[in-house]
Amino acid sequence: MARRVVVTGIGGVTPLTLDIESTWSAIKAGDSGIRRISKWDSTGFAQQIGGEILGFCADKWMNPREAALCDPFLQYAVAGATMAIKDSCLLDDPSRGARTGTCIATAVGGMGVMVAQQSNLVNKGPRFVSPMTVPFTICDMASGYVSQQFKLEGPNHCLVSACASGASAVGEAYYMIVRGSVEAMVVGASDATVPVHSAAFAAARALSTSNEEPAKASRPFDAKRDGFVISEGSAVLVLEELEQARSRGVRIYGEVVGYGSCSDAYHMTAPDPTGKGAVRAMREAIFMASIDPKSVGYVNAHATSTPLGDRIEVAALRTVFGDHIDSLPVSGTKSMTGHMIGAAGSIEAIFCLLAFRDDVLPPTINQDHPDPDCAIDTIANVARHHSVEYALSNSFGFGGHNVSLLFRRWI
Repeated sequence: MARRVVVTGIGGVTPLTLDIESTWSAIKAGDSGIRRISKWDSTGFAQQIGGEILGFCADKWMNPREAALCDPFLQYAVAGATMAIKDSCLLDDPSRGARTGTCIATAVGGMGVMVAQQSNLVNKGPRFVSPMTVPFTICDMASGYVSQQFKLEGPNHCLVSACASGASAVGEAYYMIVRGSVEAMVVGASDATVPVHSAAFAAARALSTSNEEPAKASRPFDAKRDGFVISEGSAVLVLEELEQARSRGVRIYGEVVGYGSCSDAYHMTAPDPTGKGAVRAMREAIFMASIDPKSVGYVNAHATSTPLGDRIEVAALRTVFGDHIDSLPVSGTKSMTGHMIGAAGSIEAIFCLLAFRDDVLPPTINQDHPDPDCAIDTIANVARHHSVEYALSNSFGFGGHNVSLLFRRWI
């Protein structure tokens, strides 16, 4: 009998709030987490708004001495993982750690620490570079720290696939459980913003410059969208083999039933204009689940709010779903969270699971000017009470990454 994989724990911090349940409440209400940047002086920056984590206390989640040294991306990851593991009750039996792995992904890792230590090197000299620079900047350290803190002795690694990183982590962990390498995986992603990100993405002309109205700047599918809004945060899930979860009698949020991953093999930053990679990833996920595309009842789109990206994704959705797209609800929750970079895929996976639980589909806010090229059901501005059996989550990233995750409602 094939091994099945379910989600038994969720956790994270987002620009909306510092936990998942209150984030979800804000999402259902159509609230935005985008504000004027407060963590640095954004004078002269093209984008002066962002989705910042505010009011976060790392000392609550990790050793204060280590917290003071490490990058915020690692702090957010530890917080999210701690919440998810507690939510799953996974370690009520400590022996389960031997068959539990860790994969906390990231798009950029400890960039903040690296920038600070480079400044020390240039301005003060090599003796002033911290000996903890390497362990607190390398991308795998969030996964390593979580593994160490919770004595998780299974595979411990990190995936980096740009803005698809969090979704890739979920998909690859799913494979590991299916093939019997582990019984459970703590997976997700975390990223933190630094000024150089804003400057670099602006140089690539990828960002919204709608600084006057921060809450309206991220507007997927809207005709006046002008780029994405950088955000930060973490989102972590506990994936578990079904029979183990059943034996523990824990809550199940949903089942992972499909995963598609491929490359555009086209350009370092631009998506293939035909959308063929997105089409292939979605079709692979649906094929793996052995369902008809018409069975998919909701899509959480990648939908970053860029003029080109949103249009290509809508075209890909039309190719995959045909006439079904006319009645298929699709939302772009980045309209509220902004683009959480590597963590985008894992937070949007969580939104799919909570949509099952509450029979509520999250909205796409800022839908004020319909774009004829994106004429689909975007759940405009107001959440919708609706029950679905299957939900698809799309994540795409620089480098040509395309990832689709398919979830099934747990009854």
